[in-house]
This record gives sequence, C-alpha cells and structure tokens, in this order.
Amino acid sequence: MTYTGLMTYQTVIPPHGGYRRLRSYQASEIIYDLTVKFCDSYMSYSTNKSYRTYDQMVQAARSGKQNIAEGSMASGTSKKTELKLIGVARASLEELLLDYEDFLRQKNLPLWDKNHPKSLEIRNRSYQSNRSYATYMTYLTNPESAANCAICLINQANYLLDRQLQALEKEFLEKGGFTENLYRARQISKGNLS
Repeated sequence: MTYTGLMTYQTVIPPHGGYRRLRSYQASEIIYDLTVKFCDSYMSYSTNKSYRTYDQMVQAARSGKQNIAEGSMASGTSKKTELKLIGVARASLEELLLDYEDFLRQKNLPLWDKNHPKSLEIRNRSYQSNRSYATYMTYLTNPESAANCAICLINQANYLLDRQLQALEKEFLEKGGFTENLYRARQISKGNLS
C-alpha cells in the first residue's frame, strides 16, 4: 500500500465502534434487561445477603454489555484494550451464569440441559430479526423458566464472545495493533517505507 502526502486522521485511526450491530452486544443487552426483570421479580430484598446477590447479578449483566461497547469504541486506538474489555465482558457473563445456576440449585429447581424442549425454543428465537427482551417475556412467568431462559441466553452470548475474541486475536496477529500501524504510517508519510 502506498501513501502520498500527509496521513489523514481517518487513515491512521481505523473505523471502530458499531457495537450495536454486534450479535454479542445485542445478546448482552437482552441479558441485562432480563436480569433486571428477574431480580425484581424473584430476588428478595428481605436480607442484605439477597440484596447483595441481586446487585451483583445486575452489575455482572451490565458489565457484560458495557464492556462490549467500551471495547468496540476503544478498538480504533488500542486492540489490546479491545481484547481486554471483550475478555472482561466474557468473564462478567460467566459470573452471571454461575449466579443463575446457584439460584436454581439453592431453590431446588431443575437446570435444563441444552436439548430440553424449552431450551431449544429459546435458542431458536435467537434467529428472529429484531429480537429484544420482549421476545422472551413468556419465559419470565416463573423462576425456573426465567433462570433457565437467562442461562440459555448467556451460553449463546458466551459462545459469540468466544468467537469474537478468536477473531480479534487473529486480526491482531495478522494486522498488528494501533502503535505498529501508526509507526508504519509515519514512516510511509516520511517516505521511509513504501
């Protein structure tokens, strides 16, 4: 690739953002909304312990969503930061997954396996266009169904984040990071590279 003249701002900083189009972000937004509704409906405020779990679940769901957005916005100037924040999002959703599993276990409610008929229904809804929190409202009628719905969605989001991390790692290895590309662009603009 040959550059002539001075590098422009747009040339040095690659396109970034666009997180709202990412399937991982869309899934995490639904998970956040469902978690808030789940906690409002099924987590008691009666003890400090329950409130702490409620708050931690909502914060883990929020962290998953927000870190995907932040990582996407940081990607223009730091692939390292993007990778780190997508990893934090993945870890936050894993923490939330364990909270939902703990809830089912502690309430003696069944954890549906991935081939349970309702799990398959939930998974199939992920292919609907314009899906949102409302797509899954029918599963929020009782704590067993609501927790298992959230677990299915978290597993889907975690799968998407794992794939996203693999793609980001591959892109970084092939194209380098911002600092490397900035140095190369500077050298090209000085006429030291072609």
